[in-house]
This record gives sequence, structure tokens and C-alpha cells, in this order.
Amino acid sequence: MKTKLFVMAASLMLGGSFIASAQSTRTLSATKANDYGVVYTLPKTVLDITIETETTEKQPGEFYKYAKKYLNIDNPIATPQIFTTVKSVTVTERGVADESRRYNMQLKGGFSPFIVINNENIPLSINTSDLYNEGDTPELPVARKADPTPLQTEAARQVVSEDMLRSRSVAKRAELAAAQIYALRQSRTDLITGQSDNMPPDGKAMQIVMDNIEAQEAALMAMFVGTTKVWTEVKTVVYTPEDNVSDQVIARVSATDGLVDADDLSGAPLTISVKITERGHMPENDKGETIPFPKNGVAYCIPGKADIKIKYDGKEMFNERLPFAQFGVDYGMDPSAFTNKKTPVGIKLNGSTGAIMETVPAQM
Repeated sequence: MKTKLFVMAASLMLGGSFIASAQSTRTLSATKANDYGVVYTLPKTVLDITIETETTEKQPGEFYKYAKKYLNIDNPIATPQIFTTVKSVTVTERGVADESRRYNMQLKGGFSPFIVINNENIPLSINTSDLYNEGDTPELPVARKADPTPLQTEAARQVVSEDMLRSRSVAKRAELAAAQIYALRQSRTDLITGQSDNMPPDGKAMQIVMDNIEAQEAALMAMFVGTTKVWTEVKTVVYTPEDNVSDQVIARVSATDGLVDADDLSGAPLTISVKITERGHMPENDKGETIPFPKNGVAYCIPGKADIKIKYDGKEMFNERLPFAQFGVDYGMDPSAFTNKKTPVGIKLNGSTGAIMETVPAQM
């Protein structure tokens, strides 16, 4: 079994592979200048496995020991905690050049044929510039930074009084903080009931005051109950299935470092299973006899299929049957179909598998 595996940032993967592939196509013509021959390469199918991890970090507040005494809170965060889990897995197929499947397409005849290839030299179409639409590309997740905690806001600096700064006693500072919480709650009640001595002049000003009170109370409460930060990261594992595998580790998820390499034992495994369900086979005639590869045939792939399952922590994150070029066989179309002077044909191919997806009239 041969397996290619590496990890890279999803942003690099998008910029370097998907976007480049979409923009880099060339049209080559079979002419006398190149002896009516065009060289191209059929693909091997790889999987871009985009993994979104979510990390949660919890930190105790300075006054967590006094949460029950002053605020009647039973379960404040008492110890630092950090843990990471897999939030989503998105799998997309992509073709890369398989140098062992390199062909010279010989097309000489009454019609001047042409072929559209991508930057991997993989054929996308012959005799038509309209490419096969492989369907909507799955929307990939975007990494999200953690929002500031209540203790990282301007309000947190506003609520620390001079008495709290001067006191060397944690118990005293906790008492003062609790007193401020109750004072803020009373101020909010007075504003809502219209009994405040300094009522805001209008609704907009009222909202600003209420928001400030809420932010200050949240900062003081965080000193007792602690803070929670949540952020996500997105990375892509590129995996090339070559044979049946069961629960092969393709990456690991570390509580502190997020997604790490498969050989980093600090993390819990993210595994892939590949079960080949169908291998491509050569066409047969009515007698069940294999039809031989046509002389100078224009090669394409008849792909096979495999079930792909990805699991993490006992949970199935992805399960789908997909086509693969490497589980198929190469066959060929009679070259005269593309050069017929009266009714030349065109074909659209799948750049991920090399399969013919549609036969169309040639664009003259």
C-alpha cells in the first residue's frame, strides 16, 4: 500500500490548488506542426479532507473561591481547562497527474481537433471549450478567532475601583467586587423604572448606558465565575487512497495544539477507512468478451468506486461512496470520432477521475 499524506493550512490549499486549477487551462490543437499529436496525462484521484476543529479554553476568575459566599454561585470554573474537538469534516475530490498514465493523442483527419487541459496536464474536454460542471463545490469552513472575554474589554478596566487596587486582601477585593455588582443591578433597575436621578435624555443614550452597565457587570461576574474562550481552526489533509484500509490514522487532535500530524501521539486519532466497492473494467461485447483498446485510441478512464468513512472519537464524520481513477482502468475512443469531417464529436471529462461525462457535437 502506498499512501501520500501531509497537512497544510486550508487557505494555502485553496490558493495553491483549487483556484489555480480553475484559472489555469490551456487549449492544444493537433496540427501538422506537432505531427497531429497532443500529449496529456490521466489523473489519480486525491481527497482534500478539510477539518474544522473547535478549541475551548476555560480560566478561573480571581475570586472563584468567593462565588458561593457573595453571589450564591455553586459551580464557578475552579481550574484552567482546554480541550479541542472536531467540529466538521468536508471532503472534496481533485485530480493530480498520474505520470504512469501519460498518452500521446494522435488525431489526424479532415477536422482539426483540439483538447483543453488543466495545469496538471489532465484533459478536461476534447473538441469543445465547454467544460463538465462537477456540481457545487462544498462550502468550506472558515477559521474563527475567539471573541474577547469580559475581562479583556474596556469595561473590565472601568470596574476596578481604587479601593480594589489598594487592597492586598483577595477576600476584601472580592467583597468590593460583589458590592459593585449589586450596585450596578440596582442602577439598572432604577433606570428601567424611571427612578434614577440621572435619566438619559433619549432612547439612544439610554441604550448606551444600559450596554455599559451590562458590560461592567459581566466583567465583575467573570472575576467570580471565570471566562470561556472558543475558537476554530481549519486545516486540510491531502490523502491519496491506493488500496483498502481500515481506520488508518490521517491526523490527530491535541487538546492544546489542535490538529497535529498523524505520528504526534499527543492527540486523539482521526481515522479514514477505504473500502473499494467497484473496480473499473474494460468494456465487453455481447458475447462477454473484452473489447480491446482501439489502435491509437484516445485514452480516458473508466473509474472504480470506494466507500470513504472518516471517524473521530467514535463518531462518524463522513461516509460517502466516491469515484476514483486509480481503482479503474484506461480505455480509448476511436480517434476517427474526433476527426470525422462531417460529424466530429466532442467529449467532456471529469478532471478528478478522467472519466467521460458527456458526448457533444464538436465545436467547429
